[in-house]
Amino acid sequence: MKLKIWLLETRPQFLLLSVVLVLLGTAIARHEGCFDLLKFVLTLIGLLLAHASVNVLNDYFDYKSGIDLETTRTPFSGGSGVLPNGLLKPKGVYIYGVGCLMAALVIGIYLTFISGWQLLPLILLGGPVIYFYTSHLTKWLAGEFWAGLGLGMLPVLGTYFVQTGSYNVEAVVASLAPGFLTANLLLLNEFPDVEADKKGGRYNLVIALGPKTAGRLYAGLMALTYLSIIGGVVLKLMPPASLVVLASVPFALKAISITFKHYDNFQELMPALKINVITILGTNTLLAIGYFLSRSR
Repeated sequence: MKLKIWLLETRPQFLLLSVVLVLLGTAIARHEGCFDLLKFVLTLIGLLLAHASVNVLNDYFDYKSGIDLETTRTPFSGGSGVLPNGLLKPKGVYIYGVGCLMAALVIGIYLTFISGWQLLPLILLGGPVIYFYTSHLTKWLAGEFWAGLGLGMLPVLGTYFVQTGSYNVEAVVASLAPGFLTANLLLLNEFPDVEADKKGGRYNLVIALGPKTAGRLYAGLMALTYLSIIGGVVLKLMPPASLVVLASVPFALKAISITFKHYDNFQELMPALKINVITILGTNTLLAIGYFLSRSR
C-alpha cells in the first residue's frame, strides 16, 4: 500500500507524455537510419525519472506555499493530493523528488559519455529547470515557456542526439510541435487553479492575461503546432507522412471551442482539459508514427 502511494505521488498518468516524446525523438533518429536499443531504454528511464522529479517537487513546493491546500483538485490539475491528505511526510516527498532528479542526472551524464559532449548543455539546463520550476519559474511568468522547452522540445532533441550523435535542422523543426503542445497542456490546466495560484504567489499567463485572452493564446499555440508541421513538410524538412497529425485537428478544435465558451466556468471547462490531453498525446504519437512509416534515409 505504501509503495502505491509513492507511485501515485509521481502522478504516473502524466508520465505517458515522456514515453511519447522519447518515441518521437527515436522515430526521427530512425528516419536517419540510427537506432540503439540500450540508448533508447536508458533515455526513456532517464526522462521518466526527470518527469517524476518535476511532479514530485511540484507537489512539495505547492504544499509548502499553500496552493494545494486552496485549489480544487481535478484529474488534470491541483496536484496528486498525497500531501494535503497526509499520506506522506513533506520531507520524505522532497527527498524523493531530489532523488529522482539525481538518478536522472546520473543517466544523463552516462549518455553524454557514450553519445557525445553536445548532450551536456541540455542536461545542465534541464537539471536547474526541474528543481526551480515550481519554486521560482512559475512565479516569473515563465512556467509555460519552460514547460514547453523542458517537456517538449528538449526531450525530443536529446533523444535524437543520443541516437545519432548530432543535431540537425529537421530535428529542431520536428520538436517545435511538442513544445507548443506541452506549453498548451500547462496553460489550459492553469485555468481551474487561477485563484489558488494567485494566493500562492504564482504569476502565469492565465493570471497575467485573464482567462478569456489566455483562451485565445491557447488557440494560437494550437494553430502554431499544426502550422509548424505543415511548414516543415512544405520546406522538405520533414517527411510528408508527418501530415498524419492532421487527424487530431478535430479534437483540437473541440477543445478550443469549449475553452472559448466556458473559459470562466471551470466545471464546464473540464471536458476541454480532457480533450486537450488526448490532443497532445495523440498528436505527438501520430507524428512519431509518421516518422516510423517514412523510409529511412
